[in-house]
Amino acid sequence: MNIRSLLLGSIASLSVAPSVSAVNGVVALEPEPVEYVHICDSYGKGYFYIPGAETCMQLGGMVRTQASSYNPYAPVEPSGTTWLTRSELYINATTDTEFGPLKTTTTLRFDYTDDSNTMGADLPVAHISLGGFLIGRAGSQYNDWIGYAGNVINPDVIGNGPIKLNQLSYFYDGGNGIFGVVSIEDSLSTNLNPNSADHYAPDPVVGLGYKVGPWSLRVVGGYDSVVEEGAIKARVDADFGLLGAFLMGAWNTDGSKINKFANGDVTGSTGDWALWTGSTVKINDRLSWNTQFAYADNKTFQAASNVEWFVTRDLKIEPEVSYVNYDRINVDSWAGALRVQRSF
Repeated sequence: MNIRSLLLGSIASLSVAPSVSAVNGVVALEPEPVEYVHICDSYGKGYFYIPGAETCMQLGGMVRTQASSYNPYAPVEPSGTTWLTRSELYINATTDTEFGPLKTTTTLRFDYTDDSNTMGADLPVAHISLGGFLIGRAGSQYNDWIGYAGNVINPDVIGNGPIKLNQLSYFYDGGNGIFGVVSIEDSLSTNLNPNSADHYAPDPVVGLGYKVGPWSLRVVGGYDSVVEEGAIKARVDADFGLLGAFLMGAWNTDGSKINKFANGDVTGSTGDWALWTGSTVKINDRLSWNTQFAYADNKTFQAASNVEWFVTRDLKIEPEVSYVNYDRINVDSWAGALRVQRSF
């Protein structure tokens, strides 16, 4: 065999190689694109599947900076300005089970205040929920379930109950407009007598509500097992889209005592009753005007108003002005605040 014959044979063998490979069933496949994040939109915006698991997770948070002139909660303290910066991280996870969605909710909070040059860390929310039950740390259902006193920066100068605490709660929804809550809450969360040996029982909270069309009515009551007194709140809400308004009233079982659910104000008194009312006017998609008025049996009066302006999506600027008259100590004051918040 000469060199010419050898070259021709090699070329012929190369030219038929693809056909032979095809006959033998060997096909070179291109790699499929890898999808690193699987979206899980059945639980809401921003949820995604944890790789290798059937659990959906949502991450979010916000950064807020707020400058204030005078403190409406502390009329007898030295006057001045303060500047608070807060960062929060939200971590939510949900898994489908035979009992419904199994959810966990966590909020990590970090605060820095320039007037005291201090930084604080907090865990305001960390709870598990399944089948209508919730256990862990969350807002007291005396406030969370019925609603807070307006869309203003300083809504509770006249105290309307506890905020965050440990609890075991059950939420009921009849599907016919009737809904309710039963909650057993940590009695140690009170700051009225935190070292007392009388923390023998948790504090019960019970609420019942009804919603029809734009109207809703809620009634909730709580009993402070340490002070052995309690309070009842009733609230009416109306939501007409461009205009929302509420009226809320509270009654203390003993107006001469402060308890966790009728926690008064900085004058150390509460009286037998208190009233709150407020409104939100949606001027357009980016601009809202909020007001709130409050008055208590001890003759403390508060008025507050602010504007929420979304400069762009998730970036809010909120200036507020408020007036408080503490008749019991003969002090009245004006206060202002400017909040800038970016949520994600």
